[in-house]
Amino acid sequence: MEFSVLDHVLVPKHRILSEEEKRSLLEKFNISEIQLPKILANDPAVKALGAKPGDVIEIERPSPTAGKTLYYRLVVRG
Repeated sequence: MEFSVLDHVLVPKHRILSEEEKRSLLEKFNISEIQLPKILANDPAVKALGAKPGDVIEIERPSPTAGKTLYYRLVVRG
């Protein structure tokens, strides 16, 4: 029996940003790629997505005050 970590109730929604979305995000916050928080390429959720080093992952977490909150992580070798 195979299990997808992304389907687990405690794992928030993850997705890989397109290059255009990534560029827009970096411009919006006036930061460079290396200033983003990091996530390892060997993280189970990252592996399940098929992300590779250099990709930016958007993580959507529930928030009691805002409804949902978006977090961004740069995939690095791990």
